Amino acid sequence: MKIALNIIGSIAVVLAILGVFLPLLPTTPFLLLASACYMRGSQRLHRWLQTNPMFGEYLRNIEEKKGMPRKAKIMTLLLLWVSMGYSIATVKPLMLKGLLIAIGIGVTVLILRMKTIDPGGVDE
Repeated sequence: MKIALNIIGSIAVVLAILGVFLPLLPTTPFLLLASACYMRGSQRLHRWLQTNPMFGEYLRNIEEKKGMPRKAKIMTLLLLWVSMGYSIATVKPLMLKGLLIAIGIGVTVLILRMKTIDPGGVDE
């Protein structure tokens, strides 16, 4: 069972990394899935994910419900809307354009509603 959890966790990490670059593939749910799998499958892999320079702090902040740094929010929204804008401009069906806009608005609202972590120590 632990081997299966580690395999699922590793696949989730790969999907999370792809999600950084692909607009409709979410990063955070895959990171949370990987963390949950590694927690039950391998303490070493879980510790690696929690201390990973790219995802570690971000993942810990979300798991502990601390929020997201302002810079990460801005960068996330910028990348989201640049990639969504490109996708919306290139797809033909109007219904698909509407779906992309709705997803973008939903993700934007979710991110904006998260608590903002101030690097100076004061949260908003």
